[in-house]
Amino acid sequence: MNFHHIWAVTRKEFNHIVRDKGTLFLVLFTPTLVLLLMAYALTVDIKHVPVAVLDFDRSQDSRLFIQQITAGQDLDLVEYVDRMDQIESLLLNGQIKAALIISPGFSEDLQALKGLPIQVIIDGTEPNGGHFAVENISRRAEQFIYNRLSVYLQSSGLSMETLQPLDIRIQTWFNPDLKPRNALIPGLISMVMGFPALSVALAMAREREHGTLEQLLATPIKRTDLLIGKILPYIFFGLLNVILIPLLSIAWFHIAFNGNFLLYIGLSAVFLFSVLSMGMVVGVFMRTQAAALALSFLVIFFPGFFLTGIFFPLNSMPELVRMESLALPGTHYAIITRGLFLPGVGLDILWPYLVMMIILGGAFTGVAALFFRKKLG
Repeated sequence: MNFHHIWAVTRKEFNHIVRDKGTLFLVLFTPTLVLLLMAYALTVDIKHVPVAVLDFDRSQDSRLFIQQITAGQDLDLVEYVDRMDQIESLLLNGQIKAALIISPGFSEDLQALKGLPIQVIIDGTEPNGGHFAVENISRRAEQFIYNRLSVYLQSSGLSMETLQPLDIRIQTWFNPDLKPRNALIPGLISMVMGFPALSVALAMAREREHGTLEQLLATPIKRTDLLIGKILPYIFFGLLNVILIPLLSIAWFHIAFNGNFLLYIGLSAVFLFSVLSMGMVVGVFMRTQAAALALSFLVIFFPGFFLTGIFFPLNSMPELVRMESLALPGTHYAIITRGLFLPGVGLDILWPYLVMMIILGGAFTGVAALFFRKKLG
């Protein structure tokens, strides 16, 4: 390994990135912009779900129940209906996403401690809105039962404590409000930081198209030095995003960063080395930029989106898929970023994922050097 040769290649690649506005935008601004876009697109807070009510009981208790269910901004009461066919019409026309049906004898069953005879119909074409309505109705129904029974028991000289043999108290650590964005954004960092890898693959394919790669190989520079020299500038620009994204997450999304920032920078540098080596493998095999772009999305971005545990827990995946996910640097980096942002764990917990990224980076670099030699040697 000749550090003078590596520095010469690094300086050449750095100058190219700075001069080429498209490449500079891709490596410097695209990760942050994509993170912003996905943070808003994938963590939309559901509100104002339209619902209709069919009240067969028409009692004071049922009217109070409807008021409690539709209070706030979660559920919007669109219409009171009198018949089931009206509910069907509203669902078919897309005017409501759920319907609440209160059975006859609602008030009598409530006072007789028989529960709440209600039915909820949801629009299965938009299950997210329907499930949201069901969860809100269920939660508020429990609160309504508690409040009304408290009144009935107090009038009889009793208290709710006599009916509570089980006392469950729930505590949520690290994300007390259970905001999806707090858990999603740290995980998304591992995906958006794959854009520098795309740039490396495109740079390799571009030089092959223009014939400059063969010219470099005619010099005394070793192929390994050439590959490492090409990766280093992208690590530098990637680290700029690594610094910017936490600052943006804290200032814009109000997500706490509880870990060691220097540790985060160091682990991010290792991740960039491993994922850029992965991009280098793509660039070695592809002879055109179009082919490199397509393969980068298939090998780096799509698996990084679905198989790294950002959206779906790794434990719920089939064993074969879980083994494939372990071969992705983003899987280990997503665990690292979530661990540093929310609970603020240290290297004593994260070291296995660091070791895996080092192994993957070395393996990808070795594969790139081996096939680079075969392809162009």
